[in-house]
Amino acid sequence: MLGQDFLRAARLANHEVTGLAHRDADITDPTAVARAVESHAPEALVNCAAFTDVDGAEHESGEAMRVNADGARNVARAAAEVGASVVYPSSDYVFDGAKDSPYVESDEPMPLSSYGTSKLAGEVDTAAVNPRHFIVRSSWLFGLGGRNFVETMLELGADQDQVLVVRDQTGSPTYTAHLAEGLVRLISTDAYGLHHMAAGGQCTWYDFAVEIFERAGVDCTVMSATTADLARPASRPAYSVLGTQYEDAIHLPDWQDGLRGYLAERAA
Repeated sequence: MLGQDFLRAARLANHEVTGLAHRDADITDPTAVARAVESHAPEALVNCAAFTDVDGAEHESGEAMRVNADGARNVARAAAEVGASVVYPSSDYVFDGAKDSPYVESDEPMPLSSYGTSKLAGEVDTAAVNPRHFIVRSSWLFGLGGRNFVETMLELGADQDQVLVVRDQTGSPTYTAHLAEGLVRLISTDAYGLHHMAAGGQCTWYDFAVEIFERAGVDCTVMSATTADLARPASRPAYSVLGTQYEDAIHLPDWQDGLRGYLAERAA
């Protein structure tokens, strides 16, 4: 999702940009990554490759770490070797959700899951090998380029009269097209370091589902459940809204604007 939207946003901003698929450069293979980066000699490298299956990471923690941490280190090092900056998109799941106000960049990470642990390790490894790094935490991504919560809800709503969604997890659903535009703006600066960049506003997954059906005109009742009711393999933070402590931070549109954009793009 993010990779495709970043390519589009970068081209619209008149950047010369190349997208590499897994077949072009497996990020867990340092030699392949170095060779690919050398051949293109970029000024900036955006690492949109990731192991994103939160529940699957509980059973495949080694693979999640291999991609999200070892792979991130390979990408960041290859960028450093050609004098390029590197962008590492990270996650709100590096936090434990115990806070009751938006997390800012100086808050201490404390992941609850293997996925969150692997993303935090990727942040650390990226920063360790490339001083020109942008580590960008975002939240609850959805976009046209891949599987996401909006699409899942629309598919379920087309086939059944009601769905069951958790009401006790709160975050900021972020449209990847908006995040991509933010990343394009960020790489044009020298504001290296850690950044939070997620949609404005906040909601629960239940609220999000209700809004999806209302805006899409789908007649489906949303039933609410607790996280404990659904008993998923991975623990999730109850509250993972991201804020920022920087006055000159890049702010994204509200999550409702992202949903409107997604549905319009989907319809087109």
